[in-house]
Amino acid sequence: MTSSGPVDEHKGLAPSAGALRVGLVTASDSRTPDTNEGGRVLRRLVEEAGFTVAAEVLLAEEPAALRDAVARLAGETDAVIVTGGTGIGPRDRTPEAVGALFERRLPGFGELFRMLSFQEIGPAAMLSRADAGVVGRTVVFLLPGSPAAVDLAVRRLIAPELAHAVGQLRREAPHDPQKQHHHHRHGHHDR
Repeated sequence: MTSSGPVDEHKGLAPSAGALRVGLVTASDSRTPDTNEGGRVLRRLVEEAGFTVAAEVLLAEEPAALRDAVARLAGETDAVIVTGGTGIGPRDRTPEAVGALFERRLPGFGELFRMLSFQEIGPAAMLSRADAGVVGRTVVFLLPGSPAAVDLAVRRLIAPELAHAVGQLRREAPHDPQKQHHHHRHGHHDR
């Protein structure tokens, strides 16, 4: 496969990893800062990828508080990564809480995550409701809480593609006349 074309052209316009500010959120009823292994793995992987951790939050799985925290971080960061609450248990409500904020979903993230996860853990991967979407000009990822799932999502999907995704969102700025007729905007122009 050759490495020229539209994707490479877009990636050439992407910001550098260190310029990307990422907010981290752990949704858990049981974890404390001392026992938040998934959150620790997430922070380490995000830093290893070269991104800047702009904020780190540990919250109970309460939909309103989770939605508010993600909305606030989306206004201050280039990306928000939420870990926890994506299973099918009665308290797993992250996709409903945060998905309500999404102006555009990125279904490919969940599809690819489950495909990769299936290769590691088999059919239990279908029970994951990992998801992603765009809030204003911020991309938001919803990951399972397990350290192995966090590792898979960040290493294989988020780290390699985040700068490109952020670059695409930044290109939608209102002053770009070439994009005006392609995208309906939702009024989240400034941060």
